[in-house]
Amino acid sequence: MFAGVFSRGGAAEQVSARAWLQAMLDTEAALTRACAHAGVIPSAAAEAIGEACSAGCFDVEVIGLDAAGGGNPVIPLVRALRAQVPPEHAEHVHHGATSQDILDTAAMLVARRALAPILDDAAGAAAACVALAEAHRGAVVIGRTLLQQALPTTFALKVCEWLSGIDEARTAVANTAERVLAVQLGGPVGTLAGYDGKGLAVASALARQLGLADPALPWHTVRVRPAALAGSLALLTGALGKAGRDVTLMAQDEVGEARERGGEGRGGSSSMTHKRNPVAAVAVVACAQRVPGLVATIHAAMLQEHERAAGAWHAEWETLSDILRLTGAAAAWGREMLEHLEVDRDRIRANLDAAVARIGLEALDLGAADALVDRALAEHKETP
Repeated sequence: MFAGVFSRGGAAEQVSARAWLQAMLDTEAALTRACAHAGVIPSAAAEAIGEACSAGCFDVEVIGLDAAGGGNPVIPLVRALRAQVPPEHAEHVHHGATSQDILDTAAMLVARRALAPILDDAAGAAAACVALAEAHRGAVVIGRTLLQQALPTTFALKVCEWLSGIDEARTAVANTAERVLAVQLGGPVGTLAGYDGKGLAVASALARQLGLADPALPWHTVRVRPAALAGSLALLTGALGKAGRDVTLMAQDEVGEARERGGEGRGGSSSMTHKRNPVAAVAVVACAQRVPGLVATIHAAMLQEHERAAGAWHAEWETLSDILRLTGAAAAWGREMLEHLEVDRDRIRANLDAAVARIGLEALDLGAADALVDRALAEHKETP
C-alpha cells in the first residue's frame, strides 16, 4: 500500500524476501566452495551444492513461515537445500556453520547490493545541486534563521549547503561500508571448531568468494558493524531530509521561491484541485523522519548475551532492511526533487526587496558567499 512512497529506487528490490533468500543461498554456496578449497569437503559436493543455490528453486513464503519452528529462516532453508542436492552430498550443506553465520553474511551481501543504487542516487542528487548552484549564482535570497527573515544570502550558497551535507554523508556511507561489510563465520559458539583445524583458511576463502572483508574474529554478539552501517545511512537520509525540508518551506504559496516540476496530476489533492504539493520533498522528509528510530533499534540491539543473543540479533533483520529501503527511497526521491526543482527568480527578488524594505538593510557584500560556493563546488569535484 505504501510502496510508492517508501520503496522508491533500486534499494527496495535488493532487500526483498527473494533478495534475502538469494543472499543466504549465495553464502551457502560460497561456504561449500571455501570448504572444498581448504580440503574440508569434496569438490564434487561443493559443485553440486552450488548448482542448487538458486532462489528460483525454493518457495520463499514457505521458508519464511517455517522459520517460526526454529526462530530463524536458515534452519528451514538448510533443510530444503539438503533436499535439493544428491543424497551423497547433502551432509556437506552448511558444513561447520551456524544459522547466524549464514544470516549475518547474507545481511552484508544484501547491504552491499542495496548500497549500489543508494549511492548512485545520492551522487545524482549531489550533481543536481551543482547544476542548481551554477544556474542560479546571481540570485540573492533573504536568509532565514529560526524561521524568521534574517540577512541576505545567495541561493547558490543555500544549495551548496545541501550539496556539502549530501557529499559528506555519501562518503561516510561508502567508507563505512568498505570497513564493516565482512563475512561472519564462527560456527556454533564462534570457535571455528567444525573445520578440522582449517577454520581460518575456510573463513578467508569465504571472504574472497563473496568479496567481503575477512574479520579477525567472528562478530556474533559484537554488533559494531551493523550499528555503524545503520548510523551512516541515517546521516545520508538526514542530509537529504535537510534539503527536502527547505524545499517544502520554499514551496509554500506565501513564499513561492521554488516548486517541483511534474507531470499531469503530480502533487494534486484528493479534495482541493488548486493544490500542487511538493511530493518528492514531502517523501524525502517522511523517509528521513523514520530512519533515526530504526537506527535506535539497531543500537539498542548491541547489548547481546554471551555467544548468541536471545532476541536482540533477531530484532536487527527487518530493521536493517527497512533502513536500507528507506534510505534508498530518500535518495531516489531526493534526486528527483533536485533534478526537477524550478526556481522562481522573480519571487526570490520580490521577497528579498520586501524584506530589505521592512528591515531597513543597506547593501551587503556577498563576495564571501560567492567564494564559499566556489570552494564547495571545488570540494565536490574531489568527492569520489
